Amino acid sequence: MSEKTLNDLNVMNEETLVSPTELKNLIPASEDAFQTVREGRDTIKKILDREDPRLFLVVGPCSIHDPSEALDYAKRLRVLADEVSDVLVLVMRVYFEKPRTTTGWKGLINDPMMDDSFKIAEGLKRGRKLLIELAEMGLPTSTEALDPVTPQYLQDLISWSAIGARTTESQTHREMASGLSSAVGFKNGTDGGLEVAINALQSVSAPHRFLGINKEGEVAIIHTRGNNHAHIVLRGGGDRPNYDSVSVSLCEERLANAGIPANIMVDCSHANSNKDPKLQPLVMADIGNQVFEGNKSIVGLMVESNLNWGNQKIPTNLEALEYGVSVTDACVDWDTTANMIKEFRNKIKDKIDGRRAV
Repeated sequence: MSEKTLNDLNVMNEETLVSPTELKNLIPASEDAFQTVREGRDTIKKILDREDPRLFLVVGPCSIHDPSEALDYAKRLRVLADEVSDVLVLVMRVYFEKPRTTTGWKGLINDPMMDDSFKIAEGLKRGRKLLIELAEMGLPTSTEALDPVTPQYLQDLISWSAIGARTTESQTHREMASGLSSAVGFKNGTDGGLEVAINALQSVSAPHRFLGINKEGEVAIIHTRGNNHAHIVLRGGGDRPNYDSVSVSLCEERLANAGIPANIMVDCSHANSNKDPKLQPLVMADIGNQVFEGNKSIVGLMVESNLNWGNQKIPTNLEALEYGVSVTDACVDWDTTANMIKEFRNKIKDKIDGRRAV
């Protein structure tokens, strides 16, 4: 029996990608862009370390499918960021990869043409170019670290990273996150439980050694020192939310028992809003009330927001796509976004000084 009859029976072909270094040389970032990334990372870490009393807010589309629309959104967010900067640090959500329970569009990197052609090389180029443009505008960005190879191509431009509910339990993602240069949020499990996220936080803070690729695209053994700025993200689950004050208090207790700092981020979407965008402002308002009443463990929020309301299916004729409407989860529109953020800022602005570490 030959090797040919044993190996790659379900592999159709292979396509060699440029190395991370080659992509970065092909699409280089300016020093201004890197300065935005550095400042964004440092600010978020200071918030987590209680050196900065503000909260950070990750806000933007559920997924990016059109870079020009993303830039339109970013220009508006840049103005709003300045307006609320005394209380909130705004970070644009720039998600290029989408986890799928079964099948569906996997995001801009995997399928940038949105036609199942899976031109990943082109997706990486588009993603890197957009991240550079956003950073040069002065906007820190966030994304979900889904594929363990992708960070070598794009993470130098990311100020905050998320590990999603489906992958929080994955040892591969815990190891990867232990080496990320940004702070990283681990979402609670899809069942709403906290155990997998707390286990992940304990794991990610420790050093790891694992197989990966280096900047030259070579298979390498990666040695990490551990990420000390990992924290939990409450996103609800099991058909129930977990952003209310009782759920937050229980989370604080669980974190304390595990010896983990009480840094809690609340995702206003997903199960906390039952994936209904109309409920996201209500979730944010509730968090505002908790902070107003003295809560100091909540350090950040996440909002799924786009230029226009709701979501849409991807049509066969892409020219029929509605401008600024999500092709994945439904989002609140820009006007709603701006209003809810301003109201949140006004609600808690007089409480910020009281959140400073003593």
